[in-house]
Amino acid sequence: MKRGINIGTPVFDGATEVDVKEALEEAGHSPTGKTRLYDGRSGEPFDENVTVGIMYMLKLHHLVDDKIHARSTGPYSLVTQQPLGGKAQFGGQRLGEMEVWALEAYGAAYSLQEFLTVKSDDVPGRTRMYESIVRGDYALEPAMPESFSVLIKELQSLGLDITLLQTDEGK
Repeated sequence: MKRGINIGTPVFDGATEVDVKEALEEAGHSPTGKTRLYDGRSGEPFDENVTVGIMYMLKLHHLVDDKIHARSTGPYSLVTQQPLGGKAQFGGQRLGEMEVWALEAYGAAYSLQEFLTVKSDDVPGRTRMYESIVRGDYALEPAMPESFSVLIKELQSLGLDITLLQTDEGK
């Protein structure tokens, strides 16, 4: 500031707006804290007054190198057998409801079937899928998802007798 006045104040419990305006007026500045700047080439003043001085800012650390994450295989939840979530747990990417709708709208039915079955919580399907890729046979036969088994166990814990029936085709 003008006249060499140094001011320090705590961040969250410091000077109020009124205190700042009073200090600006004491130093001979406008209470808005803005001052007139002049164009260095023409010498004409700029249309608007500008706040000048040391400005403090926080840098948000959102860098691509910190964000990028990929997974081929990794840990699964013990209860649902679905891939863990998040980069810290080396988890998979969550495919939410809106993402499923978008892929469905683009006609990516086979990709969706793979994402939501053998790449998710179909425990025997994971092994069968790996074996079929090694053999060169890309047949996708999803089994019962583990999340369905968890649902049945929860309903049984409420006292409901759930029995699964098989059709004549064995499906």
